[in-house]
Amino acid sequence: MLGKRIVTAVVLLALLLPALFAPVAWPFAVLTLLMIGAAGWEWGRLNGAGGASLALGLLLAAAGAAALWIGWTGHAPAGAWWLATGAWVLGGAWSLRQGPQGWPRLPAPLRWALGLLLLGSAWLALANARSAGINFILSVFCLVWVADIAAYFGGRAFGRRKLAPAISPGKSWEGVWTGMAAVLLLALGWAWLDRSVAVDSSSLYTRLGERLGLPVAALATVFLAAMSVVGDLFESLVKRSVGAKDSSQLLPGHGGVLDRIDALLPVFPIALALASL
Repeated sequence: MLGKRIVTAVVLLALLLPALFAPVAWPFAVLTLLMIGAAGWEWGRLNGAGGASLALGLLLAAAGAAALWIGWTGHAPAGAWWLATGAWVLGGAWSLRQGPQGWPRLPAPLRWALGLLLLGSAWLALANARSAGINFILSVFCLVWVADIAAYFGGRAFGRRKLAPAISPGKSWEGVWTGMAAVLLLALGWAWLDRSVAVDSSSLYTRLGERLGLPVAALATVFLAAMSVVGDLFESLVKRSVGAKDSSQLLPGHGGVLDRIDALLPVFPIALALASL
């Protein structure tokens, strides 16, 4: 299993890094669109679409291709980010409150449409973040990664109170607090680097600090860390509602695409919404 995980990770990095650091933004947009289309297929399988799952993935990819064609991958309407933010904050709170038993009670077509909305807005935000600059998109990626890693180690060291035992028994409130603290330190350090090192663009943290002021920027950063947890829990809830361990086996040793991007899904559109204030 470890060997498969390493090989898959190396292959993914070999594909993603050249696209990310390409002198133009479209290779990254195209490559991530293929991945989000695969995630759409996984979403359909987890939500009872059966043979129509492939059609959902293709529909999502076609919508992304249309957005790429009309130029939205560089300058999408800010309203798209706020629509996704509302869906994640309100829908995420409702879903987690209902638990795995409540999710299947929603009509299947509604669940399919919600998945396309959340996945599509996340891809569009990814593409727009890349167009904003390497420093900007990396600062958002690292927020999610640092929150996740710190929460894992903080939970192992200090975890006492379970966060959502019916959805993800391994997560604790202490892990969440540790992740938030780590993200605040990351934001401070990254903002200092923005002022000290030549970068191609402002990071998310510098933009938030300049536009919202330090106290509100700190709250916004903590909020983004919290939403990364919501994304992770939401995907776990959907899988648990159908008794699935992974969203698919597309990535040997890692599960499916959704398993790798769940925490990113709410963070990117919400980060762009906050940066647009």
